[in-house]
Order: sequence, then C-alpha cells, then structure tokens
Amino acid sequence: MPFHESPDRYIEGGGLGLDLYREVAELPLVSPHGHIDVRLFSQPDARLEQPGRLFVASDHYVVRMLYSQGVPLEATRAEDRAVWQLLVDNADLFALTPSGLWLRETLAGVFGIHELTLDAYDAIEAQLASAEFAPLALLDRFAVDCLATTDPAGAPLDDHQGLAPRIRPTFRPDAVVALDAPGWRGALAELGVAVGRELGDYESFLDALAERRAAFKALGATATDHAATSADTTRLANADAARLFALALAGQVSHGEARSFEAHMLNEFARMSLDDGLVMQLHIGSLRDHNVPLATRFGADLGADIPVATDWTRGLRPLLAACGNDPGFTLILFTLDESTYSRELAPIAGHYPAVLLGCPWWFHDSPLGIDRFLDRVVETAGIRNLAGFVDDARALTALPARHDLWRRRTCGWLARRVAGGFATEDEARRIAHELAYDLAKRAYRV
Repeated sequence: MPFHESPDRYIEGGGLGLDLYREVAELPLVSPHGHIDVRLFSQPDARLEQPGRLFVASDHYVVRMLYSQGVPLEATRAEDRAVWQLLVDNADLFALTPSGLWLRETLAGVFGIHELTLDAYDAIEAQLASAEFAPLALLDRFAVDCLATTDPAGAPLDDHQGLAPRIRPTFRPDAVVALDAPGWRGALAELGVAVGRELGDYESFLDALAERRAAFKALGATATDHAATSADTTRLANADAARLFALALAGQVSHGEARSFEAHMLNEFARMSLDDGLVMQLHIGSLRDHNVPLATRFGADLGADIPVATDWTRGLRPLLAACGNDPGFTLILFTLDESTYSRELAPIAGHYPAVLLGCPWWFHDSPLGIDRFLDRVVETAGIRNLAGFVDDARALTALPARHDLWRRRTCGWLARRVAGGFATEDEARRIAHELAYDLAKRAYRV
C-alpha cells in the first residue's frame, strides 16, 4: 500500500493509536508561532512562490542537506525549474529524515502529487496559480483557526490592518537589542520611524518598545518572541544599561557588553509582559550562521544554525525571581539542546506557575524527536505545563503536514502509555485533544 494510503502511518500505537488520531485529525489548526509573510494575506493578488523556491530555496532543512552533500549553494538560486530538478535528482538524500516526510506528505496531501518528478513541476505550478491556492483560500481549506506571523519591532504593521483575529503579528525585537550586530543601527532607525522620533538614549528606547508592543497588541498580537544563544537573564542597573546603549550609539560597545545588554533586556521584556499581558517566547541555544564564510557570501538562514549547550537553571533564575511566580505572566521555552529536557526544563516548568514548555524545535520537531520530548518531560512537568504544538512554518503549504505528524505521533505515544498501564483510554482521549488543539490556544491566549 502506498504510504499516503496507509491510515496508521507514523502512529506506531496499534488500533488505539489510530482511534485516538481519528478523533483529533480534523480539529482546526492553531499556528501561534511561525514565519509566513503577512503580505500573502493582505494583498489580494498575492500567490505562493514557484515550486523550486517553495520546496527548496526557502527551506533551510532542504538547503542544508543539499549543501552537506556538495551541492553548491548557487545551484539553489538558479532558474526555478532547475532548482526543482535539483530536488528531484537528490531526493534519495532525504530518506528517513523529517524533511523527506514533510515533502512527500505535502506533495500528496496538498497537491495530489505522489511521485517526485520533473513533470510534477508543471502540475504544481498550475495549481499555485489557481484561485483554490490563493493564500486565504488555503487557510480555509486547512481549517486554520489562527495564524501568527513574526515581525520586527519596527515593522509598520500596515499589512496587518483588518486581519485580526485570524492573522496576528508577533513582536520580535531581537534586531534592536543586539547592540553589536551589523544591522543594529538600521533596525534602531526603523524603530524610531515607527514611533515618529529619534531614539537617542536608553529611556527613549524603552518607551519606544513599550509603544510598539501596544501597537502590536492593538492588531491582535498575543505574544512576543526572543532568540538568544544564551539563557542568561541577569538584570543590570538602569544606569549601566543606559551606559551600554550610549556606547553602542558611539560605536564602542564590546561583544561581552552587548551580550550583557541582551541578557538584561530579556529580563526587561519579562517585566513589560507583566504590564501588557503578552506571552513571552524564548528560543534559546542556537549558534546562528555557524558557517561564517557562507553567511558572508549568501546571507543568513542557510541551515547553519547549530545547537549549543544551554544553562537554563542559572540563566533564567534572575528573570524567574522577578516574574516566574506570577500566574499572570506566561513564559514559553524552546530549545535545541535536548539534553536539558529532563535535567532542567521539565523541573522548571513543573515548578514555576509562569513557565510552559514549547514543543521540539528545528532539528528535533521530527517523529522520534516528538517521542523523546514527551518521554523526557511529561513525568516531571505533566501535560498541562506544555504549550501544545507550534509549527514554526515558513511555507503555508507545510502547515497540514506538520500538524498532522504531531497529532499522529502524540496519539501513538499515548496509545503506548495505555498499553503499558500508565493511562486509561479516557485519559488518553482527553490528552490527545489537549495536545492537538487546546494547549496551544490556552498558552497563546487565542
């Protein structure tokens, strides 16, 4: 039987696993964190990218695998049909990887394509040009309840007008707090334009961030998002933070001083979330653009973001001392460092009222990665201290496959717990619904 016709694929939980899956398979999708371009929904004539760009060039999972096997990066930026041919010629590289799984599920489930061939290019391109594949039409087809984009602090947000509550922005201020980043001055200038004034000192900077958070919230935002290599949240005295900001304006801030400022600002953003109620997401433990020569030539997001060891227990302590005991604050933690699941993250979420655990991120949002996550955190943190599933998708067409895989794997995992005597069937049915839908809606307040 072809894989796409096998109803129990990826479940591995026997008959009960399939039964649980059938009860949650058709639930609406909640996508509270991702990177889909809002202009797809605000511009009436917007269409998805061509097949080569959609499935290869804009997918860092695919690009990194091709590059690891000697395919020059220039080849992924060639004429679109040639990029598709590159995928066809190298399809065997993705055997037993989540990238290969998502690819075949998306082709079969969204486009009705069951074989990766050059001829499939024309069929996909024709569908992408049709009214049925207009972005808003796909939201309806996929039964998407809510979709959140991720937007810089200085984003004008014009394209978000009129789209809430179904489509919401997410406040992402990383570019304006990395004082030593090459693009910091440009990002700060954009923030200044957004608030209509020059930001010449630390106090005006804080005021501008609070003002922008309010603007995001007015357009339906329920969350902020912050990425850093370290989980350090040590707070500085205001005078010290102001001094570092002034050094950055003068072009004199050091790498260490910039990291201290970032840690301080994570603490400051938690305080702001106490004030305005926005859920705070932390994506920690990725050393981004590890391949410096490649990033210098071609830019960011090429699949060279590599996990690093993370000290959550010491790093988060200052932030949690200030805000972690307040049930009105929500902090959702994501990591690339799986070693911290049972050692640090589950105990933290199992204690602090404010903390929820995000699902596996990037390299670990895979069939076995989902199992490892549940195995290592549920006994200590329980189910209700999880934030449900976020797809982190960059391509709209990837949404069904990502959510479906999560639902299949969690239902199989639950069925195996029932078979082992750890849960009853009634408990498994309730938890399957929570993992598929309820937890994400609650965590992100949508």
